[in-house]
Amino acid sequence: MPKPKPTDPQLVEMPAQKMAVVTTRGDPNVVGQQAIGALYGAAYTLKFALKKQGRDFKVGALRARWPDIHPASKDEWLGIWGLPIPDDTTELPQKVPGVAVQIETWQYGTVAQILHLGPYSEEPPTIQRLHDFIAASGYEIAGPHEEEYLSRPDAKVPKTIIRYQVRKK
Repeated sequence: MPKPKPTDPQLVEMPAQKMAVVTTRGDPNVVGQQAIGALYGAAYTLKFALKKQGRDFKVGALRARWPDIHPASKDEWLGIWGLPIPDDTTELPQKVPGVAVQIETWQYGTVAQILHLGPYSEEPPTIQRLHDFIAASGYEIAGPHEEEYLSRPDAKVPKTIIRYQVRKK
């Protein structure tokens, strides 16, 4: 059987992940920049503090969870933005006044995911392919819509992993 391509939907197991998190409400194009600045400010300050202790920590790809992405108008979207951090992190530096960066553990387990190539505005057919795959595989969605941004939004071809926690029907 041929190995699936990254642009094919697939089921994978993912461990829980400790995350630096900022929550926003509103159009991500408006509220996202400040949230992302606060997250990266905290993560890179943590990275350099750990480096002084002789520990290496690579800042990973930005993720965002969108619990009400489909029924709500974009101006009302709840965005939960996150960056993976080391499991033993107990506090984070706050670099942007008025934007709290919290520590949470994101649960995963079995997830269905697919790589979307192209602008965010062109995600709906890719999301539908993933939804169809989940149903055809005997699963149902058991968590929020999540995206992992593998490239910058202004990349020639943005790369985004679209992911859902799933459970057997």
